[in-house]
Formats: sequence, structure tokens, C-alpha cells
Amino acid sequence: MIPTDLADDELDADGAEGDELYEHHRIVVDRGQELLRIDKFLHNRLRNTSRNKVQEAIRASAVEVNGTPVKPNYRVKPNDTITVTLPEPPRDDRVVPEEMALDICYEDPELLIVNKPAGLVVHPAYGHWQGTLVNGLAFHLANLPTGRNGEIRPGLVHRIDKDTSGLLVIGKTEFAMTHLSNQFFHHTIQRSYLALVWGTPPGSTGTIRGHIGRSLRDRKVQAVYPNGEQGKPAVTHYEVLESFGPVTLLRCVLETGRTHQIRAHMQYLGHPLFSDATYGGDRIRVGQNTGAYRDFVESAFQLMPRQALHARSLGFVHPTSGEQLFFEAELPEDFAGVLEKWRAWAAA
Repeated sequence: MIPTDLADDELDADGAEGDELYEHHRIVVDRGQELLRIDKFLHNRLRNTSRNKVQEAIRASAVEVNGTPVKPNYRVKPNDTITVTLPEPPRDDRVVPEEMALDICYEDPELLIVNKPAGLVVHPAYGHWQGTLVNGLAFHLANLPTGRNGEIRPGLVHRIDKDTSGLLVIGKTEFAMTHLSNQFFHHTIQRSYLALVWGTPPGSTGTIRGHIGRSLRDRKVQAVYPNGEQGKPAVTHYEVLESFGPVTLLRCVLETGRTHQIRAHMQYLGHPLFSDATYGGDRIRVGQNTGAYRDFVESAFQLMPRQALHARSLGFVHPTSGEQLFFEAELPEDFAGVLEKWRAWAAA
């Protein structure tokens, strides 16, 4: 018998409102629990989760008991602490497969890497039911297990903003999705971004720590809560790559994957991303708003009318081969062009 009064059962849903799309469960087993195979226990305990999905999670080392991965035949004992990381479940059935050109950097039977252009919405939502990356993936991956019924999120384990360009990894099997989700949860995925920001952040390197959550003033943006009174923990590391005076090119590495993390953290630091209208980077923040300089900056805004952010690199362990993979995406034309424009200005 499975007791209904488990001592501590909570769903973190750690990526539900962030860039990482997974759910995390933590269960402390009741003191009266009889011995039971863990796959059967979790199948009975987790809503809308098949036994096959539980077994795939166990195989992907995404199920731990007292901090250690277990096998499907492990028998749950009283007071065990069980943690489970699963891909976020699909949320809708309105996806229509659409043929579109996808910039695929790599593909094998388990996964693919796509270089998303700026302006492409990742998944359907209100106002964007068609023309999204997921619509294109549903067409390209017609036999994808998580997409064959037209669910909203075939293969996605993370996402990037509509107007951010760069790399995304797509799982093509339930096992691959679970394995990749587990790597995201344990922060073993290597991700770096290139960001052009206003001004020069302190030091050649730095770390920004501050909870990120929805702004209490504007629900469309994220705010930083340095004392942790709202939101979830977020950590961004940065390195100065090139300084042009009024603006600076940074390499940013994420420890966490919160919505708008780099954009919100940089605004909090006082250095919003260049041309980021949502976070105040679409106006002159350094220098006089007059004359030739103003004309120059306005022409740079026109060249890059979106936030200067690019998901440059992505590294992870392949779900089946165990090989460490690493990918890089070159800067898109608008970002490369605005950098050359600032280089020429700085040189002059």
C-alpha cells in the first residue's frame, strides 16, 4: 500500500518559468512505507507519469535515493529521500507541424543542435501559436516520441528569448530528454553567451548573485531581489572580452537558467544590454545624447534593433555515448556588424 501522507512531497518545477524546462520532485518516504520497487512506487506517486517514463529517468541517473542514483529494482524504504528530475510535461495540443528552414549544427538519433535566429519564438504561446521553433521541430521530427500527438514542447529541455540568437539542444528520445534535463538540473551543462552592455562592469571578471523573479511593478519583466525575498537563486559569471568605451563586450556563463537572467542581472548591475528595450538599453546610457555621437548610436540601434545577446557555446555529455560534446555558433550578421561599428568608432 502507498500511503497518501508522505512526510515531504514537493514539486520544485525549477525550470517552469525559466530557460530550463524540467521539473524536480523531492519525496521523503513515510515511516510506515512497506518495501516496494522504486519504479512502481514513483509510477503510483507521480501524477501523469508512466512507468516507462519513470524507468527511463532511472536509466538516465535522474532518480536518486539519499543522494545516490539507483536501479529500477531498488526497494523504497521508510524515511528514504527520493529526488526525481523529468522533462517538463507538455502543456497544450495546438502545435501544427510547419515546414521551415532550421539551422541544424548537429544531429544524431538521440538529439540535435539548432542555431536559432533572433526573432524566432521558441515555443507556442498566446499570440504565437504558429511559426515557432517547436512548429518547425514537429515537422522535422515527425516521429519524435514526445511530439507525435502534437504536444506543445517536442524535444525542448531549455529555451532562449525570441530576440536572442544562438544554440539550443533538442532531445529526440524520452531518454535523451531526461538525461539532458538532469544535466541542466545539476548545472553540468556548459553554456556561454556573448553580450554587449552599456558601460564597463567592475573588474575584468565578476559574478552577479541575486534572486530573479517577476517584477511586482511589471509582470512582463524580471526583477532582481538581492536579499532573496522573491524569486529563485540566480548566478551569472562574466568576463570582459573587449571594451569600446561606452559599451563593452562580455562573455557570460550561467550557473542557473532563469527567465531573462543575463538581461535582468546586467540591468541590476547598472549595465543593461545594448538595444534591450525591455530593460532600458535602447537609449544612450553612456555619453552625451547630442550631435554626431547620438547619430552614431541611433544608427547602431537600427543595425541591431534587439538585445545584443547571443548563445555562443553549449557543452554537455551525450546521453548514450557518454562523450563530452561542445558546440559554438558564430555571431549573426547584426551582432557582428554592430561590433565592427563600435570597433571603428573606438579606433577613431
